[in-house]
Amino acid sequence: MIGKNLIVLIAHYNNLEGLEKTLLSIDEPFDVDIMIVDDGSETKPTLNHLKSIYTKGEVFLELLPKNQGVGIAANHGLSLIQKMDYELIARLDCGDLNKPNKYQKQLDYLNRNPDVMVLGTWADIVNENGDFMFVLEFPTEYEKIKKKMFVNSMFINPTVIFRKKILDTIGLYKYEYRHAAQDYAFYFDAVKKFKCENLPESLLVYVIEEKSISTQKRKLQVKNRIKIILNHFEFGFYPIYSLLRNSFLYFISRDLSNKLKKLTNFNNG
Repeated sequence: MIGKNLIVLIAHYNNLEGLEKTLLSIDEPFDVDIMIVDDGSETKPTLNHLKSIYTKGEVFLELLPKNQGVGIAANHGLSLIQKMDYELIARLDCGDLNKPNKYQKQLDYLNRNPDVMVLGTWADIVNENGDFMFVLEFPTEYEKIKKKMFVNSMFINPTVIFRKKILDTIGLYKYEYRHAAQDYAFYFDAVKKFKCENLPESLLVYVIEEKSISTQKRKLQVKNRIKIILNHFEFGFYPIYSLLRNSFLYFISRDLSNKLKKLTNFNNG
């Protein structure tokens, strides 16, 4: 019954094909329940259709009346999950693909390490055609993650599982970042209060799409990231370096940014 402690939260907006691929990628030795929140899509998913393609656990579907931002959709799902019996919440994005036994490996680690409150993994980065680009390898140790959170989020959001009880301390996603960087603000708050780690294994295929939020709203994302850094600012190498770095990133393209990450391991270490 290990999977019954876990529910996966997916915010959906106008990407039914990606949603279906993501659901079909979940391959575990136990049932995994799913909470899907549609953020006012033009073509909305239906519960009957979702249940017809996903049969490895319970499916919950919430339909928001209008598009309000992924942060609002995620918070709606989190608020509902807070009232349910699950102890662990996983995040997953439409279009991204789990590798086999991803959740089994994370749950095993969390069971062995009850002091770890947030657990991410590494990920294969691919383009829209599915061509492999690089493996994104964030730090695994908590102390290094705490330092490098100033540079960028040290968690790949759709890889993360966190213990629901952290919401009692840090709350939900911040409203002011509902359109971009809400996960960065959330995990920064979590890292300040709780032990957070990454598994040193690529357990997700992360698709970089031209229409993704991180691409379309890239400048807003970097701008919000700078605000978050300033909110947590303390004098030291990483806070000062991060402000300079993100100011530079604000003026360059997403494509050039990805090339720099690949060539220099900008976020790694």
